[in-house]
Formats: sequence, C-alpha cells, structure tokens
Amino acid sequence: MTTLTLAEVDALAAEAHAGQTDRIGVPYVEHVRAVADGVAPFGTGLRMAALLHDVLEDTALTADDLLRAGVPAAVVTTVVRVTRVSGTGYEEMLREVVRDHSATLLKISDNAHNSHPDRAAHLPEADRLRLAERYRAARAVLWPAVAVEDVRAVVGRVNPALLAELPR
Repeated sequence: MTTLTLAEVDALAAEAHAGQTDRIGVPYVEHVRAVADGVAPFGTGLRMAALLHDVLEDTALTADDLLRAGVPAAVVTTVVRVTRVSGTGYEEMLREVVRDHSATLLKISDNAHNSHPDRAAHLPEADRLRLAERYRAARAVLWPAVAVEDVRAVVGRVNPALLAELPR
C-alpha cells in the first residue's frame, strides 16, 4: 500500500470536512489547516495528524478508513489519541492526551487556534466567555506537559496573543 503525502492528506481532510463550517461560519478545513501550520516545526507526520485531528469525531471516517487510505499508522495513532470518545469527559481526554508528546503539541495548536481573538470576536458573548475559560483551563493541563520552547513554537505560529501567558 502507498503511504499518502502531506498534500494527499490535506486533500483527504478537505474532502472529509467538505460542507462543514466552524462555529463562526468559516469552512472547517481552514481550522485543521491552521492547526497543522502550528505544528509544522515538528514534522510532516504531526502536520498530517493535525489535518486529520477532527475527522474521527466530525465525519463518518474511522481509524481503519485512514489506514486503508494510506495514512501512516503513527499518524492515525495520534489522531485516535486526540479524538474524544463518547462518554469521556473533556478533562479526562486531556489527561490522556498529555501522556503523548505529539498529541499534546497537536492539542496545544488546536487550543491556540480555537482561542484566537479574531475567531472569538465572532461568537456571542456568553459563548466567548464560556469557551475562553474552557480553553484557559485546558492550557493549564497541556502546557506543563511539554517544554516551554515547544509551547512557544506552536503558539507563536497560531495565536501569538497567548504568548503573554507563558512564563518569562
């Protein structure tokens, strides 16, 4: 079986999320691409995982579908690790994520993009406040799990406004 390239994984993600929009009405694929850009310093495999990080939750694709399509097994493992399973609370999922460096970096990038002020500005105030607190609490779990330089590398690419939260 042929292993997919980064461009082919991007196309797979675009096809899987076709017609989907995020909370502010932007095509969903733009979110996963932004998350992938955030982890670009950490290699192609992590960029692939970031492109696919929501397909198991938000589309009909399964982990087996990804493997059959030619997505590398290590990428699928990371995607599975960041996928919230029905019946699993958000905090419990985060505790699982931080057991894996790659998954943690991916979730840091996801959190940073979801927290971006330009995105949050389009949400109703109640949602903006609720999500800001949720994402802040998640950063308290995610950021200590990796080196501060890694957090800086990701956040600086995706949401530089969050850099002020890092210790000096």
